[in-house]
Amino acid sequence: FYVSLVLHRFKKCFPALKKDKMNMVKILGGVMMSAALMLSGNIIMAQSTNTKQSTPVRTSPPTRDPHTQGYVAGTELPDGAVPSPDSNGNFIIGPTHNPAPEITERENVPQGRVYQFTMDSKDSKIYPGIAREPGTFGIVDSVNPARLIVTTSHPAPYIRHVEVYVPKQYIPGTRAPFIVGADGPDHLLFTTLNNLIAEGKVPVMIAISISNGSGDAQGSERGLEYDAMSGVYAEFVEKEVLPLVERKCQVQLTKDPEGRATMGGSSGGSCALIMAWYHPEWYHRVLTYSGTYINQQWPYNPATPHGAWEFHEHLIPESAVKPIRIWMEVGDRDLYNPNVMRDNMHDWVVANENMAKVLAAKDYSYQFIFARNAGHVDYKVKQQTLPEALEWLWKGYEEVRE
Repeated sequence: FYVSLVLHRFKKCFPALKKDKMNMVKILGGVMMSAALMLSGNIIMAQSTNTKQSTPVRTSPPTRDPHTQGYVAGTELPDGAVPSPDSNGNFIIGPTHNPAPEITERENVPQGRVYQFTMDSKDSKIYPGIAREPGTFGIVDSVNPARLIVTTSHPAPYIRHVEVYVPKQYIPGTRAPFIVGADGPDHLLFTTLNNLIAEGKVPVMIAISISNGSGDAQGSERGLEYDAMSGVYAEFVEKEVLPLVERKCQVQLTKDPEGRATMGGSSGGSCALIMAWYHPEWYHRVLTYSGTYINQQWPYNPATPHGAWEFHEHLIPESAVKPIRIWMEVGDRDLYNPNVMRDNMHDWVVANENMAKVLAAKDYSYQFIFARNAGHVDYKVKQQTLPEALEWLWKGYEEVRE
C-alpha cells in the first residue's frame, strides 16, 4: 500500500517519468534504501548512546530562596553571624561567610599530633574494592525511573588513607571520645579542634579522618560505602578501622555512643547519618554539610527503594525517635538534578529542607543552617560554621569512666 502511494505521489511530482516506469522504480528504490539506512543508523546510534552510559554533564544549579513555600521557617541572622551553640531549630545565614577565628592555627595553644597510615583493599573483608569504568555512568530503568542500571562497575583495588588527630591533652591509657569523618583528610577539623579543646568548648577528643575508596556515586567504591542504606560502612569502621587506630596511634577509644560522633559532606554527610541510624548503639552525634539525602543508593535495595531520600520520606516519620543529635547545612546553590535521573528526588535543598521538617515533627535535637550565597559543601561556609557546629554537636556530653 505504502509503495503504491509513494509511486503515485512520485509520478505526480515527476511527470516525465510516467512513461519510464523502470527508471522510476530504480530511483524510488534508491530513495527508500537510503531512508532505511538512515533510519537504521539512527536506531543504532540511539542504542549505542544508551549502552555507553556516558557521564552526565552538570549544569549550574539555580539559587533557591529560603522563604520558598514548603521550606521550613528559619530565623534570619544578621549577615556574617552564626547561631548560638545553645540554640536548636532552623537558621538562615549569609550572604557573607567570613572564617571563624577558631579555624586559624594558634601557636599559643597545645598542638595535637596527626598520625597517618594506609589501608589496602586486599586486606578488607568488607570492601575488597569496585570501580566504575571512566567516562560511564548508567541508564535509567525504563520500568522504574527511580532506579539506575549500572553495568560498567567491576572489581578494582584501592589504597585508603587515614589520618588521626590526637590532642595534646589526651591522657594515654584512658578511653577518649572521638569523631569519624568521611572523605579525609580534614586538616581544617584538626586545627579547629586544637583551638576548641584549648578553650574548653568541646571535650578532649580524637578525630579519625578516613578517605573514601575512590570514585563517586552509583557503581563506585565511594558510592557503595557512603550511599548504601545499611549498617555496613559503620561495621567496616568498627571492625577494620578503629582497631588499627588504637594500635597504630596508641590510644583507646570510648565505647559510649554519647562520646562518638560522625561527620561528612555530600554523600559523606548522608553516610554520617546512615552510620548512626543503623547503629545507634555506636553513634549518637551527626554533623553534615550538603547531606546527600537523595536517591543515589546503588545497588538497588527494595527495602529502601529511594536511597537516602527514604530518611525524610519514610524512615524518620515512621520510626520511633532514635537517640541522635544532628547538625545540618545546605547552600542556596546546592546541587539540583546533577545526573540523568529525573525522579524528583535529586534536589539537595529540598532534601535537606525535608529533613529539617521531619526532625522537628519528631522532636529531635537538631540545628539546620540554610546558607545564602553558598554552593555544594561550600568551603567558606564550613570555615565560618565548623567551630559553632562542633560546639553545638557536643552539648550535653558527660564523660563516662570506662
